[in-house]
Amino acid sequence: MNPVDNQLLRPLGERGYGARVVSVEHVSALRAEIEGRLRQGELDPEFYQIRLEWFKFRLPEDLPDAQSLIVVAIPRPSTQATFTWNKRRRSLLLPPTYTAYDGIAQQVGEFVGALLKKKGYRAAKTDLPLKLLAARSGLTQYGRNNIGYVPGMGSFLQLVAVYSDLPCAKDTWQEPEMMPACEKCQLCRKACPTGAIPSDRFLLRAERCIVFHNERPANVPFPAWMNPAWHNCLVGCLRCQRACPVDKQFIGGIGEQEEFSEKETTLLLNGVPREKLPAETVRKLDHLSLTEYLEVLPRNLGVFFPKST
Repeated sequence: MNPVDNQLLRPLGERGYGARVVSVEHVSALRAEIEGRLRQGELDPEFYQIRLEWFKFRLPEDLPDAQSLIVVAIPRPSTQATFTWNKRRRSLLLPPTYTAYDGIAQQVGEFVGALLKKKGYRAAKTDLPLKLLAARSGLTQYGRNNIGYVPGMGSFLQLVAVYSDLPCAKDTWQEPEMMPACEKCQLCRKACPTGAIPSDRFLLRAERCIVFHNERPANVPFPAWMNPAWHNCLVGCLRCQRACPVDKQFIGGIGEQEEFSEKETTLLLNGVPREKLPAETVRKLDHLSLTEYLEVLPRNLGVFFPKST
């Protein structure tokens, strides 16, 4: 690794981050891998259209001479929202990255950009499949649940990547790897109630994942085959991570927290729009980055506080 790479990555490591640098020549390989899986029928077409079709695999207009991709992993805890309804109080988790995702991505991107600028290089944002990029860079290894893991973080992390005109002196591009700990372990597959972690292939059946369904628009009901008891997070799901021995030391970490009164919970269950909510309720929602999920909260909260009770 050249001195510039070392000087760039060392400050990231000092912050507790992990990082890798790969050549931009691999951007086309990322696209080919995803589109190839679609053509081969390994990806559900609806899932692809909703979750994967938005990626951009061309160099950014503000950095057309980009030479490298810098991908960074940042440790992130879960966050927690506590609700009361009909005198029943319940705390619900949000997996890592749901809270302050854009803010963290911007902060880390700006930090990397500042490090590059000191050496005369530039950075630009990406719209790439970060999980696949991180696995291909060697930064992460896949769990059997298809989530990326980093030593010292487990799967409780956020990925950020930027383009740069920094020459890629040592390209770490490689075949994705599964964690050795997963080779004889089936705990996450057994913990997944929807069958999203199959036994007949490694690739997740993402169209069956709870995450895919509880992030969908409010007018899309949960499928009839999904048992309400399977839900465990306000948005997203932590079942496979809770079962993972590698994540055992990270699962209990809680970052930001907010508590919503019975009055506030009732307003959210009833789908009251943001402009009609009390300012303090909006502050709490903003703090947990739940404002963007405001429309789905009546459906998602209704699983834990059914109106018939």
